[in-house]
Amino acid sequence: MAGRLGDTPARDYSSKLRLFNAFAEPELRELIASLKLKKGMRILEAVKPGGSVVGIDLAAAHVDAARRHLAPQIQVVQANLLEASLPPASFDLVWCVNTIHHLQDPLLGVERLAALVRPGGRLAMGQSSFLPDMVFAWDSRLERSTHEAVRRYYLDRYALEERDLTAVRSLVGLLRQARLSRVAARTIMIERVSPLEPAAEAYLLEAIFKHTWGERLRPYLADDDYAQLHRLCDPQHREFALRRADFHFMQSFSFVVGEVEPQP
Repeated sequence: MAGRLGDTPARDYSSKLRLFNAFAEPELRELIASLKLKKGMRILEAVKPGGSVVGIDLAAAHVDAARRHLAPQIQVVQANLLEASLPPASFDLVWCVNTIHHLQDPLLGVERLAALVRPGGRLAMGQSSFLPDMVFAWDSRLERSTHEAVRRYYLDRYALEERDLTAVRSLVGLLRQARLSRVAARTIMIERVSPLEPAAEAYLLEAIFKHTWGERLRPYLADDDYAQLHRLCDPQHREFALRRADFHFMQSFSFVVGEVEPQP
C-alpha cells in the first residue's frame, strides 16, 4: 500500500532530503547530542563510534543514496517499516524523523517502532511543520494566499485535508497511546534570515521556491498573485526573496522522546 503522500519503493526525493539535511544540520546535530548516545549502543538511524546502526527506508533510491555515504558500522535496508523483518526489542534507540505524516496509520507505525526498542531504551521521533511558516514581511496577504494554495494542492493531489495530517502535531499523544513512558517534548525553530548560508539558499530555492511554490500552484492563485510569487521565487529577478534584506524563514521542528519500560 502506498503512503499517504504517494510513497512507494520507486519514489525518489533523495535530493530534497539531502538538501534538508544540509540546511537543518546544526539543529539536527543539537537534537542528536541531547540524546547522550553511548559507545556500543545499537541504534536504528544514528550512532556513536563503537556502536552499530541500522537504517531503513521504503524508497530504493534513498537506500542507494545512503549507502554511498555509509560508515562501516551502518547497515541500510529497503523495507516498509510496518513490515520490516527486524528482531523485536533489539535496539537501544530508534530515531525516526519526518515520517509520521506519510503513514496511513500513524499509531500503528509508532507501535511497530516501539516494539523494536529494548526495555529501558528510547524511541525518538522528530517532525518539522508540514508547511513552513514563511514570513512575507512585505505582504502578509500574499503569504496567506500562498499557504492556502498549497493546502488546496495537497487536497486535490492526495485527497488530504489538514485534519488528515494531524499526526504531525500529535507525537506526544501517539507515543503515550503506544504505552511509552516518560514522554518528553522539545520544539525548536529552524530560523534563517538574510544573508543566507549556501546550504539554506540551496534548500529554500529548490525544495520550497521550485517544488512547493512552483508551477503547481498556478491553478490555485489569482493571476496577479501567481505573477508576484513567481517574481519572488526567480533568482534572476530584482525582487527575488532570498536576496531581500527583510527575508525571514521559520519552520518549527518538534522532537519527542519516550522510553520503553523495563519488565518488572
